[in-house]
This record gives sequence, structure tokens and C-alpha cells, in this order.
Amino acid sequence: MAAKPTSFRPVSFNIYLAGRAPWRARVHGRRELAPPPMSEAKLSRDVVVTNSQGLHFRPADLISKKAREFQAKIELVRGHERIDARSILEISTLGAVPGTMISIEAVGPDAESALEALAELFAAKFYEDQPDTP
Repeated sequence: MAAKPTSFRPVSFNIYLAGRAPWRARVHGRRELAPPPMSEAKLSRDVVVTNSQGLHFRPADLISKKAREFQAKIELVRGHERIDARSILEISTLGAVPGTMISIEAVGPDAESALEALAELFAAKFYEDQPDTP
């Protein structure tokens, strides 16, 4: 009788293609970019979701559009979950309700300005809680 495995551990490996970005393929997971070279520093900033409805599709759209304006690789981190800031679907499935603390992490040539722009969106409550003008 064969013994049952007690746990499964995801296996990851890097794929390098000539002239293309290195991709990290993960078994039991989605494809994502390999970690940046050690020469690029990762910058981060903590923000709190303060708008009344949390991160639903409208704020997710604003975040992803803003993230696409920059060359930096930008991720949102909540607890142990790390998502790409360019993906509306991933942002909306983050489940960030009002009061949730999120870390914005960026790596790349314009990482500092990307963090500043995204933090400004969070601080402005994604322009949702402003009173309507007649």
C-alpha cells in the first residue's frame, strides 16, 4: 500500500526566452514576471482603503489605468496575497473593504512617481465620496 503525501508544495521555475522578459511559471498558479534584478530597489507605501464601498470595479479600473501609465512593475499586497496592479479583475477580487490596509510595491525606473500617483488615488477616495454638484 502506497503512502499518501501529507502536503503539496507548489513548484516554480524560471523560463528565459531570447529577447523576452523572464517569466516564472508556477504549478498550481498563474504566470507572473520573475523577480527584478538585485540592482533595482523595491519601494513600498502603505495605504488604507477609505472610500465607502471598498475596492469594487470602478476603483479597480482607476488603479489599473494609473498603473499602466508607468514602466514600473506595481503590485498591491494585502496580507499574504500579492496581485498585479494592472489587472482590474485581480484588484476587485482582493476583497478590500473600507479600513483595509494595503501595501503598494513598485520596482522600476519610475517606481517613486508610480507610488505617489496611486497613493493619491487612495487618499482622494477614488473621487467617489464627493458630493454631486447640481
